[in-house]
Amino acid sequence: MNTTGSRPLPASLRPRRWRPLRAISRWLADVPVADPVERRHAPMLQIVLLLLAGAPTLLWVYRIGFSGLPWRPAETAGLAMSAIIVAVAVAALALVRRGHFQWAVRPLLAVIAVFVVLAYLHNGFDAQGYEQPLQVAWLVLAGLVVGRRALWTMFAVIVAAFACGIAVDIDKAARALEPSRFSVADRITSGVTATVIFLLIAIVVDRSVAALRASLAEATRRGDALAQANARLVEALAERDRIADQLVHARKVEAIGQLAAGVAHDFNHLLGLVLGHARRGLRVADADAMRTALEGVDAAARRATSVAQTVLGFSRLAPERITRFDVRDALHDMRPVMAQLFDGRVRVVLDTGDEPLVVAFDRDRLLLVVLNLAANARDAMAGEGIFTIRTARVHGGVAITFHDSGPGVPAVLRERIFEPFFTTKASGQGTGLGLSLVADIVASRGGRVSLDAGAGQGASFVVVLPET
Repeated sequence: MNTTGSRPLPASLRPRRWRPLRAISRWLADVPVADPVERRHAPMLQIVLLLLAGAPTLLWVYRIGFSGLPWRPAETAGLAMSAIIVAVAVAALALVRRGHFQWAVRPLLAVIAVFVVLAYLHNGFDAQGYEQPLQVAWLVLAGLVVGRRALWTMFAVIVAAFACGIAVDIDKAARALEPSRFSVADRITSGVTATVIFLLIAIVVDRSVAALRASLAEATRRGDALAQANARLVEALAERDRIADQLVHARKVEAIGQLAAGVAHDFNHLLGLVLGHARRGLRVADADAMRTALEGVDAAARRATSVAQTVLGFSRLAPERITRFDVRDALHDMRPVMAQLFDGRVRVVLDTGDEPLVVAFDRDRLLLVVLNLAANARDAMAGEGIFTIRTARVHGGVAITFHDSGPGVPAVLRERIFEPFFTTKASGQGTGLGLSLVADIVASRGGRVSLDAGAGQGASFVVVLPET
């Protein structure tokens, strides 16, 4: 079965062009021409110009240097005409190589048109019968390379040359300079027939050129429209990414803002403890009592430092730092920060067991996961209830279950709960990025997040992190 249509042939089986031919093709195509139609016709035009410059030169060199025939006076005019054509062809080739396409073709066609008319005036219509196929080539060249106006101008010149040639033949016959088997009517009929043939060729070339240029113009318009649409799409995607980054940042700032009040309250409490222990230490003279007061100051200061470092670490979340740590220890360290999200009506319960659960994760990103799930639970419980965090080893990693005592998640929302920008909160009260951000952070390290929710039974989010 032939499968060459389904996939390309190996390079070793593909037909290879002769290397000099490839080099010549590249040279002919390497012209600084902007118009797509002219760029397509440039190789063909250069080949025609090379033939016009080379063929007559070689023929006259042979005629003058190697033929051995006596020179005839009529050949002088032919040599002059050939020299003019060669010079014009060389000049036109140089113009094409410099990108001046139209300036190269128009003078060449003008010279050819003059010589066609002169040939018919000198030799007559009958003597040019063998030259008419070459004149078709000039007609096609004018239409394809220059355009419709040049095509019909060349057609008019050729028809005028036909008329001149027929008039010359009729004049010669009337003066009996050359015997002829054709009558005046025969000559006129031949001229009309040739004119009709050239007219049909001109119409075909005209329609072909018009269709080619129209199709290229349409392709160019579609390409431009596609490029503009692609540019708009790239801009839209860049704008979407920028907005998404801003929303993630806004979510992060929102979480920090929610912590701010609690952190400030906690720091005020810690500063109160520091001041109380300091005053107590200033009032006592006993060394043991002084030591006890200083230990109280030190403990309060250490707790304040821990809270500050946790918040600062969270604010510098961008670069990911993977470390190995026990999830249980990390959750207990986060408890003071989590407590700032809830007021006294919400009780936070940590059930982490005694078994070490070591994971390789970014500790700050785990804090962001916990804070987002805690904030989601706080909103679900309307500020009153129990928020429980449990840890356990499961198949494939460490599971952290976050359970709230709220109303649960309705069934119609469960499939979309992790979608970006999806939220059931009123406008201005949520970005819809919290749970989506949790899922992305966990998935980036090969983990997973799932929801176990029952109406009226609260909601449980289970985060599974790969165990080291």
